Amino acid sequence: MRPGVRLAVDVGSVRVGLAACDPAGVIASPVRTLVRDPGHDADVAEIAAEARARGAVEIVLGLPLSLDGSEGPAALRALDYADKIVRSVPEVPVRLVDERLSTVGAHRALHAAGLKEKQFRAVVDQAAAVVLLQATLDAERTGHAPGRVVAGPKGRRKARHRGQGGTGTEQQADAGGRARPHATEGKG
Repeated sequence: MRPGVRLAVDVGSVRVGLAACDPAGVIASPVRTLVRDPGHDADVAEIAAEARARGAVEIVLGLPLSLDGSEGPAALRALDYADKIVRSVPEVPVRLVDERLSTVGAHRALHAAGLKEKQFRAVVDQAAAVVLLQATLDAERTGHAPGRVVAGPKGRRKARHRGQGGTGTEQQADAGGRARPHATEGKG
């Protein structure tokens, strides 16, 4: 597993939850909740500042796939958000990771901690980011970095897919983020 801090982002229509891990990449912890600012992208600027301040080696962004694994409207909004982050902090890779059940897991954890539904709103996005990041860290420790890395503006995304031997093939993705084979091979 690569060492270094990762910042996780759980983006919703109203709030954005942030979580980060320790430099060893062992434990994910909540950071804060931002208010979405679609008109001016102040939330994106805050994510970029947080990533730089922590010296993040990667930003993990939840990709809300449909239960059948397809990319619906929510996933397309997340892909657009990923593009904004890439433009704001191009030196830090952004990894899109399936977050289908992260909010459900966050709700369960908060309920188990004794919080009432009304208290969830302030922290559920952070908790979902923690669930997302911890699952990503755990998967990476087994030798499989989940999801795909966004490497450029919409329409020029590149995804890394790992094979069993630890190498990956680089793929070009279309504007919807769906991977298309690319001619070059790379290390995973």
